[in-house]
Amino acid sequence: MKDQSCSSPILPPRMLDAAIKSKNVVTPQGILEALVLLRDGLIVDVVPATTAVDCPIIDVHNRAVLPGVVDPHVHINEPGRTEWEGFNTATRAALAGGLTTLVDMPLNSAPVTTSVANLALKLAATKGQLHTNCGFWGGIVPGNASEIEGLIDHGVLGFKAFLTHSGIDDFPNATEQDLRQVMPILARHGLPLLVHCELTTDNEVWKTGDKRSYQNYLASRPKQWEDEAVALMIRLCEEYDCSTHIVHLSSANSIAPIAAAKANGLPLTVETAQHYLFFNAENINDGQTQFKCAPPIREQPNNDELWGLYRLVLSTSSPPTTHPRRPI
Repeated sequence: MKDQSCSSPILPPRMLDAAIKSKNVVTPQGILEALVLLRDGLIVDVVPATTAVDCPIIDVHNRAVLPGVVDPHVHINEPGRTEWEGFNTATRAALAGGLTTLVDMPLNSAPVTTSVANLALKLAATKGQLHTNCGFWGGIVPGNASEIEGLIDHGVLGFKAFLTHSGIDDFPNATEQDLRQVMPILARHGLPLLVHCELTTDNEVWKTGDKRSYQNYLASRPKQWEDEAVALMIRLCEEYDCSTHIVHLSSANSIAPIAAAKANGLPLTVETAQHYLFFNAENINDGQTQFKCAPPIREQPNNDELWGLYRLVLSTSSPPTTHPRRPI
């Protein structure tokens, strides 16, 4: 730490607490050598590195100084499945990686966040364990439409629904009728609906194949499932004028319909995930369950199309123990 004492005419008259100096400060204008000025625990300005200030300067040299990253798609599985991931470990790991805000999905905790009572249990589980900011999504499942207003009143940021089996029986998939019940409520409150887009149909052929084969697993969840689900959500988004967010899209076939819907002014957004961008089905060996996810990682020509469209790339982090990861 190095002190410099002189005043600067561009700074407010109140004393600064400290300034962080770095050659790599990430700003909207690019990566700059700059001072980040701090007062009362807040950033009050970012100024050129040569600015004279009357406060201690913490020089971090080449280390990057950037806004805290927000990951709004994580599964912190406490209470109920804390051995998978709990608030203490999740938020500590996030902070170590530069993330300062997480938004927790309504599953795979037990109970799932589909009622006011269940949200209260989750909030109680956070006590003394949060090392970052943390928000919460509510869940939409068959029969819980009466809970939506209460969850909104208690501060959830929006709602998540699956159009296929979620992977746990206590969070069953929502039907089109379920969504039609809740989307007008969400639209009235200006809150988004997040949707896992796969509309499953009978698909028996893959069951006769090698259960350890990744190509067999890929065939079990075809692009058509995603594309038909996205088409449904575009129609419902338009009908109800409800902000709708497509989570972790992996089918490039849906890029054009989504782009067209956005161009027509629909309140529709989309994300992908880094595993769809950096890994390809052609390179996944049989039995490599660390690559098993839904929707699946697809072939390189498909994945190459995912680059460039998205402004939102999320982790979809949901670490289980080894037991639930059965061989493909």
